[in-house]
Amino acid sequence: MRIVFMGTPDFAVPTLEALVAAGHDVVAVYSQPPRPAGRRGRALVASPVQQAAERLGIAVHVPVSLRDGPTQAIFAGHAAEVAVVAAYGLILPRAVLDAPVHGCLNVHGSLLPRWRGAAPVQRAILAGDAETGVGIMQMEVGLDTGPVRLEGRTRVAGKTAGDLSAELARLGARLMVEVLADLPGHPPIAQPEQGITYAAKIDKAEARLDFAEPAVAVERRVRAMNPAPGAWFEWQGERIKLLAAEIIIGDGAAAGTVTDDRLTIACGADAIRPVLVQRAGRGVTNAADLLRGFPIPAGSTL
Repeated sequence: MRIVFMGTPDFAVPTLEALVAAGHDVVAVYSQPPRPAGRRGRALVASPVQQAAERLGIAVHVPVSLRDGPTQAIFAGHAAEVAVVAAYGLILPRAVLDAPVHGCLNVHGSLLPRWRGAAPVQRAILAGDAETGVGIMQMEVGLDTGPVRLEGRTRVAGKTAGDLSAELARLGARLMVEVLADLPGHPPIAQPEQGITYAAKIDKAEARLDFAEPAVAVERRVRAMNPAPGAWFEWQGERIKLLAAEIIIGDGAAAGTVTDDRLTIACGADAIRPVLVQRAGRGVTNAADLLRGFPIPAGSTL
């Protein structure tokens, strides 16, 4: 099948690679423009999808918008049978949605209509969802409102956002190939009108840990913010990222109090014990190694 692929982050790469491996003719790739990266030099770095497309020898387009006529004409000129979209990051106007013969199919990382929007994986973890998944959605003008052709499910369990995203990316790639192999056999089914929730983009302010929350909520936030932006607390003016933690039965101490020499922190209910931590500009380490060079004594309030 003649395909235009549209995606930007790591989440989208497995789908692009799966389309090529399945023998589809990916005639063009669209991705967001290269962005500055790194603390020094701020050199422009191509997106993971652009890098993958270049390795595969596929022409890449990086428009800042798809709303102008010339850009839309170039898109239509690819004469695609279908456009495959995975975390592209730009709004697709009607002219783009309608250009391919079979429209645009999106790999969306939730079980729609739950968690429409930008951050479905993180929101599912924060909400304590037991199950999530990925759907192959026929795109419409509305925000993730289109009918779904196929979906797959997985348990959230104790997964981080990074682990869960990678799992859903692989699952979505497989499902997309399955749908494209038999479009008539996977007809679009309208989403239910009940159970709609929205997954707003993660704000960096949400990464600050509030130990007044129950430990179960704090631990979910730690997983939802891993790998980025990284959940954190502050001690003596320095931010400490918390990348993994375990829930401990509480002893009644005030929320935010360090209760022992293992950096166990009392929460609104129960406590958490850091497993992986990171100081600014340092590598990831365990709590014991952190405390050797950066003591946070029992009785401290975070």
